[in-house]
Amino acid sequence: MGGTKDEKLQHGTSVLSTSYKFAHDDHHDFDDDGKPKRTGTVWTASAHIITAIIGSGVLSLAWGTAQLGWIGGIGTLLIFSCITLYTSNLLADCYRSPDPVHGKRNPTYMDEVQTILGRSSRIACGMVQYANLSGMVIGYTITASISMVAVHKSNCFHGKGHAADCKYSSNPYMVGLGIFEIFLSQIRNLHKLTWLSTVAAVMSFGYATIGIGLALAKIVSGNGGKTTLTGVEVGIDVTGAEKTWRMFRALGDIAFAYSFSQVLVEIQDTLKSTPAENKVMKKANTVGVITTTSFYMMCGCLGYAAFGNSAPGNMLTGFGFYEPFWLVDLANIFIVIHLVGAYQVFAQPVYSKIESVATEIWPNSTFVKAEYPVKKGDKTVFSLNLLRLTGRTMFVIIITTLAMAMPFFNDILALLGSIGFWPLTVYFPVEMYIAKSKIKWRSMKWFMLQLLSLLCLLVSLAAACGSIQGVGQALRTSKPFQYKV
Repeated sequence: MGGTKDEKLQHGTSVLSTSYKFAHDDHHDFDDDGKPKRTGTVWTASAHIITAIIGSGVLSLAWGTAQLGWIGGIGTLLIFSCITLYTSNLLADCYRSPDPVHGKRNPTYMDEVQTILGRSSRIACGMVQYANLSGMVIGYTITASISMVAVHKSNCFHGKGHAADCKYSSNPYMVGLGIFEIFLSQIRNLHKLTWLSTVAAVMSFGYATIGIGLALAKIVSGNGGKTTLTGVEVGIDVTGAEKTWRMFRALGDIAFAYSFSQVLVEIQDTLKSTPAENKVMKKANTVGVITTTSFYMMCGCLGYAAFGNSAPGNMLTGFGFYEPFWLVDLANIFIVIHLVGAYQVFAQPVYSKIESVATEIWPNSTFVKAEYPVKKGDKTVFSLNLLRLTGRTMFVIIITTLAMAMPFFNDILALLGSIGFWPLTVYFPVEMYIAKSKIKWRSMKWFMLQLLSLLCLLVSLAAACGSIQGVGQALRTSKPFQYKV
């Protein structure tokens, strides 16, 4: 550990140069901005999108449809899917500026916003984006732990009988998940996560298919629940005020289920430069949204038909913890594996931002920049960086602690959905499109885009009010760090 400061900096620079050399050997050449060449395709981008979209939100869609009814539930799902696809395509065209094909790359959402809308908009975007990304991984930590507890409960009932007391704290499972995520967090960037996203996407299809199959079996057996065109009935199932709050929270749940705009630009930055990234991304958006909407419609509609107006917040828990216990266990295991991957997809932009800010503040620090390659023979199998190790570990610890403090499933999902949907999915893409395309103020197209943004703002505000009321109720009935499932 001896040596002068200059010698240490030279050592760090030497190590960093070595790491760049290995990066060069691995990628063979570089992109036009000097960064390692990207290799993503429409299929890898689609895998990232499906991993990001089909998450824990799919399990709450039966409950959401029950609050809105057949008309409102199906209509809301279709409207949200169309809005998400449209605005995501607007966002894809902003990746390069000023020309969408040959302009300068904007590798992050914040870069796009600053290039087109300016610095103040960038700050506002960053605050919402990174708060939402952090909230998403908190939500995924909660949901994954609930699924792990569900497996434990299922096996407890199977072994000890249905009358056994099988309630467990989710805290140990969150801690275990956090430890595992610390190891995965050392994967350097989103480019290296393709294999994990692919596994996670397959898992999402697996548990969604099981949920659909169990719901269909319940319907075919004649044990389906009572359904109505308008959902839960006032005076029978709920009071008028409770019906309103639940409808607002259902809107938030559905908004959460379509949340992926906050990582869309970072996903697009993994694509090869040819063909044009915006064209490939639009195809990936279409594949991702159509695929997820198909599953959402089946989960929401079949789940509602199976359970009726008493649909549970988490569809899988509605099938009980008894028989076929092994199939429900399998679905919950699939959920855990999927959310482990989705956690990293949403956390990577946060990691990247922390590390880029640290690099700007301490450009010559070996702690920040030096890479220490771990070799097997002549091949580098892993590269260790001290900032990456400590910073990402601290992030996971903070996220795990917050998840243990507020493990309320549906209300947290609705709150996250309401916070992130309007600004990230609608407002910034619409405003950037208007500025980039030079759409005339008060023209018909300008009015239509502003109307879309206003309506989505009202939906987000309503969902936020409903979810805050739900979180308030949950806090009154349970204590932080003492929640049992």
